[in-house]
Amino acid sequence: MLMVKQTDITPIATELFFLPVETRVPLKFGTETLTSVTVARVKMVVQDRNERTAEGWGETPLSVQWVWPSSLPYSVRHQAMLDFCMLLAAAWAEPQSPGHPMEVGHAFLENVLPRLLAEFNTGRAGQEPMPWLAALVCCSAFDIALHDAYGHLVGLPVYQTYGPDFMNKDLSAYLEPAENGDADFTGLYPADFLNPNPPTQLSAWHLVGGLDPLDASELRGDESDDGYPVLLADWIARDGLTCLKVKLRGNDPAWDYERLVRVGEIGLARGVLWLTADFNCTVHDPAYVNEILDRLVLERPRIYGMILYVEQPFPYDLERHRIDVHSVSARKPLFMDESAHDWRLVRLGRSLGWTGVALKTCKTQTGALLSLCWARAHGMTLMVQDLTNPMLAQVPHVLLAAHADTIMGVETNAMQFYPDASQAEAAVHPGLYRRRDGVIDLSTIEGSGFGYRLDEIERRLPEPVVRAGREN
Repeated sequence: MLMVKQTDITPIATELFFLPVETRVPLKFGTETLTSVTVARVKMVVQDRNERTAEGWGETPLSVQWVWPSSLPYSVRHQAMLDFCMLLAAAWAEPQSPGHPMEVGHAFLENVLPRLLAEFNTGRAGQEPMPWLAALVCCSAFDIALHDAYGHLVGLPVYQTYGPDFMNKDLSAYLEPAENGDADFTGLYPADFLNPNPPTQLSAWHLVGGLDPLDASELRGDESDDGYPVLLADWIARDGLTCLKVKLRGNDPAWDYERLVRVGEIGLARGVLWLTADFNCTVHDPAYVNEILDRLVLERPRIYGMILYVEQPFPYDLERHRIDVHSVSARKPLFMDESAHDWRLVRLGRSLGWTGVALKTCKTQTGALLSLCWARAHGMTLMVQDLTNPMLAQVPHVLLAAHADTIMGVETNAMQFYPDASQAEAAVHPGLYRRRDGVIDLSTIEGSGFGYRLDEIERRLPEPVVRAGREN
């Protein structure tokens, strides 16, 4: 019998804001380059069974190039995502069955979001349909706000609410184990898979973009002269970096090999400990990755040893591209990222040979936690990857990493690409928006919900583009 709690909530109102951000240097995603982004910020009001209300906030950068790789003009895809966010603002304010945010969020992801996306794409007849990953990213700001509001309602940090004292259903209501597996989710909750004593400092991964100059000979003369480092060696020196994520092309093995070697050499000379190789989802044959790794073993064994894991070399659509990747994961841990939309795809990935999952809050807090639980129950390793999260988006991102027990810290690169965008938030949380001695500091996050301390952050918001629900 389904239990109910007086703290069960339902959303009753939303407000949606669009915040434009310009990058200080370009960021390459696959075959495209990002120079600006629109950040979706959401305020959500929720009500419990006793008609108490609370408000929460969520935020996500709408990184069009990452969620929707296409030859379709950027402006068309960007506008479609803005339009879909506005549609979601109204949908989230409609009456829903009360529950814990995991229950409300899951019901929306399973029942409402697919229908909304199908209707949205039908209404754009003759145009390329917006993909599911783009819909998830649009939805994530609302889902994060839902969790934040619940924490404020019960007066606790949200990560203290993921157990039986607050949830009506255990994980068996959401997850199914692998075929012929021995995992059993009966009687288990997300709290059983989270670190109850999360660290207040995390190792910070720096992104070495495909367009980033590595030495003075590669300077083009159009780099930003704003006081921030440009060359990799200067970033390492300023921030004390020990972890570097290397963006590769995935279609040029000579360039990719050389890039790993050059970044590795720069890092080795300056105390860097770890590398990860990101092949940008453009590889179709495992042999491409294997040959680069095998060549590193023979020619640059120290650099090979620095590679902690390999990230998503293969196409986004895992169901369409069911590539057996056991040969890659036999060499290095292999992490799903763009393909890991939900726990079902994580299950499929594991059967194909993937050994780890890169979680992202931009795929919703609800979905990230369910994927985390499924992966950990089946012995997979975890990482939390960045979507170049500025402002409020940084806080749930790093909290997920702290509670997930990742393989090594967290990727965090907004301070590289648009550091000034987060000045208001950095005044309250300086350690979240500047890396020092190779780490970020979470100790200023405190209070209920996600611990934003929003009343202390002096940020002036534009007028909302949508107000929906009972309070509006």
